[in-house]
Amino acid sequence: METKKKILLVEDDIALAAVYRSRLEIEGFDIREVNNGEDALSAALEFKPDLILLDAMMPKISGFDVLDILRNTPETAGIRIIMLTALSQPKDKERAESLGVDEYLVKSQVVIGDVVERVKHHLGVSVS
Repeated sequence: METKKKILLVEDDIALAAVYRSRLEIEGFDIREVNNGEDALSAALEFKPDLILLDAMMPKISGFDVLDILRNTPETAGIRIIMLTALSQPKDKERAESLGVDEYLVKSQVVIGDVVERVKHHLGVSVS
């Protein structure tokens, strides 16, 4: 039995987070959910996820700052990070890419199945 891949879900919309968490758990992932940037940073160090689904607009610390800090922290620099955000401006995507995001997905442009597919792609998990 291979160990489950671990995903840290960082989303301040509780209802949306619940939808993503249940779907990803059905897909066989081990999910930790946090609802702000501060908790995301501590959870990334403690939970050691294989991938982080990161919202951009959050209280306290934005997703961009979380991304920046994670990429500049040796223990978390190698974690795959997919930003999942309402921000659809090219400048936001460019900012995320300059900070080292693995993929930038706009919430209004994807359905949850797309997100699951991208998660599996980045984790090297076969898409069923």
